[in-house]
Amino acid sequence: MTSQPQSDESASVVWLTPAEAAPRLKVGPRALQRWANARKLTVARTLGGHRRYRETEVDALAASLLTEAEAA
Repeated sequence: MTSQPQSDESASVVWLTPAEAAPRLKVGPRALQRWANARKLTVARTLGGHRRYRETEVDALAASLLTEAEAA
């Protein structure tokens, strides 16, 4: 298992790797990085510098993207 970002709240937060988050959003890992840079997703870094994304935010963004696609 990969190391998780360290904080008091991390015990209750599920963090996803880019490889886990990207398929949920039907995008590549690079798109996740751009969205994190644009502050659409919260990103945390492990001690090794790897990115982790909050599962709840990834799922919420996936739902909003689905809603937008259905409206179009």
